[in-house]
Amino acid sequence: MAAVAAAPVNGVIPNGESAPDGANDRFELISGPLINLKNMNFQPSPVWHGSVLIVTKPGQDQPQLAIRQLGPVASQEQPQSQYIQTVDGLKLYQDPHKTFWRFTLAVPVESYEARWEYDIPGLFEPGEQPKGPWQFVVPAEDQSMRIMFHSCNGFSVGTDMEAWLGPNLWNDVLRIHGERPFHVMVGGGDQIYNDGVRVDGPLKPWTSIANPHKRRTHDFNNEMRADCDEYYYANYVRWYNTEPFRAANGRIPQVNIWDDHDIIDGFGSYTDHFMKCAVFRGIGGVAFKYYCLFQHHIAPPKSTFTTDAPQTMHAVNGTSGVDERQVENVYVLDPQIQEDSWIIGKRPGPYVEECSRSLYMRFGKRIAFVGLDARTERTRHQVNYLDTYDIIFDRLKNEIEAANGDIKHLVVLLGVPIAYPRLAWLENILTSPVIAPIRLLNKRFGVAGGLFNEFDGNVDLLDDLDDHYTAHQHKKERKMLIQRLQELARAHSVRVTILGGDVHLAAVGRFYSKPKLNLSGENDHRFMVNVISSAITNKPPPKTVANLLARRNKIHRLDSDCDETLMPFFDKQPGGIEKGATWNKVTMPSRNFACLTEVVAPATTDAPGGGSAKLEHLPKNGHAPLHKGEVHAGTTHSAADGFSGNSGMYGGLDVAIRVEINPHDTKGTTEGYGFSSKRNTSNFCETCSNRQLVPLLMATEPAPAASSRISLRSRPSRQNVKRSSAENVGRPSTAA
Repeated sequence: MAAVAAAPVNGVIPNGESAPDGANDRFELISGPLINLKNMNFQPSPVWHGSVLIVTKPGQDQPQLAIRQLGPVASQEQPQSQYIQTVDGLKLYQDPHKTFWRFTLAVPVESYEARWEYDIPGLFEPGEQPKGPWQFVVPAEDQSMRIMFHSCNGFSVGTDMEAWLGPNLWNDVLRIHGERPFHVMVGGGDQIYNDGVRVDGPLKPWTSIANPHKRRTHDFNNEMRADCDEYYYANYVRWYNTEPFRAANGRIPQVNIWDDHDIIDGFGSYTDHFMKCAVFRGIGGVAFKYYCLFQHHIAPPKSTFTTDAPQTMHAVNGTSGVDERQVENVYVLDPQIQEDSWIIGKRPGPYVEECSRSLYMRFGKRIAFVGLDARTERTRHQVNYLDTYDIIFDRLKNEIEAANGDIKHLVVLLGVPIAYPRLAWLENILTSPVIAPIRLLNKRFGVAGGLFNEFDGNVDLLDDLDDHYTAHQHKKERKMLIQRLQELARAHSVRVTILGGDVHLAAVGRFYSKPKLNLSGENDHRFMVNVISSAITNKPPPKTVANLLARRNKIHRLDSDCDETLMPFFDKQPGGIEKGATWNKVTMPSRNFACLTEVVAPATTDAPGGGSAKLEHLPKNGHAPLHKGEVHAGTTHSAADGFSGNSGMYGGLDVAIRVEINPHDTKGTTEGYGFSSKRNTSNFCETCSNRQLVPLLMATEPAPAASSRISLRSRPSRQNVKRSSAENVGRPSTAA
């Protein structure tokens, strides 16, 4: 889509249109600025790539962005650099009411962590003080990024806004950012809630149609599309202009993947015949348009789905065909070059006329990141197409190999948790014949109106359960994904950490090798942590729900060699205020966000804490710590503050989940809970002939045969595994 920025030439990055003579130096701001991370490239020299987006009134001249480096973050006095680069604004989209401008940034990565400042001269909002400047931080050449992770940044329809004040936790995000800057802010989905389109927006009359058949067959014409377009745009402006979320948007570079509420609640998880109705396909297209603009700073499709323009109803070359009515008096940047961070699906999703867009990026020296678009291709019976997984894992393999051993951690973003208690019994109840009489009474007399959704008539909770990887219809796909990640970790000696949100509570799930295999956590390639952080703004579930999930926290069997469970983590109630039962140590129903910091060894080689993470004795199961970094997990762990990174787990990640104490506290004060995740310490040797790094894995069982394929339809042969194990009798154990 957008071209990767070239290095500055004579202080100017020429990526926009030429400014006309007599350019106006005043630009009326509607929304922004929003800063995004685009990637980090290390060859031939390290460069940080990003972008800044603003929305202005149309008809104004081309704005420019001025950027300069202020010097090292560690310096007490920030030198004021006189060398200022200027970046021309690139017009992405314009209609009679607004213009979207992108400034493409490419800054050199220094030997030190550097603070940068940018400003957009002439930017103003009526009745407001002049905006800017804004600062952001770029990691040092040998540094990995400090990551802030959040999800569910908005309110569901019907939330009591007096009980749950606005996005207060962003104040605590900015406080920690002031203590030690974040380099990237990862949005795990639901960065905005667009559900109101059916309550007080243009879909209200359609939602009120009582007959399900009439709703399914209702047209989505250009007039309805235009009304929805106006609603989604206005909702983005309203939310992205809300403080203190707005302040963070301009200072901490973002990386986002969407989920259902970025479109509408439950999109993709209702019954197939309903999801294929014109109205749902239409709002999917409109939501994708503003997701592209606000969250990714790329030009949208020229047209989106309408029933009165047949060419828009089917993808042409991977996007909707052009409707001349939609491009009248409209400018859309075309063509735009594909960004190197995108991983594009081969074919459009079933309900959106666009291909999935996953992301791969380097988060500094030793961390790679992949974010899976788990919404565009989603149906009730799949999360992603099988060939999309192939494209993603091929990209990961190639990138890790090209890094020549620099990548030690792979952070995987999934919109929904993957290591989470099973709720199959609840699914069975909600889909059983027991519900049928209640549903009939609801249709005829409105009985139990809050129990059923207004779209396909199913129990309202069912779409949330169907979203889960642990739902019965996703179990095979889930198992395949986990096993492919574990095989990637085994083959390349990287530690996989999974981020997930959606469920409106905090938890930490883990996959790990069964104790019978005698593997320690630090050398166990199956060991993967799922950091579950949700919601940063939306209300949490009742404590009874969190306690129910905690009671369902069993030792689950993924396969014959791998178990999974939640980790006991919440050793006390935040701020002494009761959020759940005192015995519940695994689920926390309170607003929260997460911080991930690489633990870097000091220059001295005799520093304490740098030894093995192995425990003296391996635990019986995952209800106990699996390595030293999990011992004393919770509020007393050194990682709990979210910024110090001094746990001594060198090469690993310190993880903190910051939990809100009081929802009425406008400062967003939080209590921190921490643990450390050790890196995969499998050894490497360097082959002198080709300089490629070859993993030498110290494991009690061998790698799968090269010909074996982990997929939804097959699994490694047990005979092959047994035969190979016999051939490797006497290999050393990695257990302490």
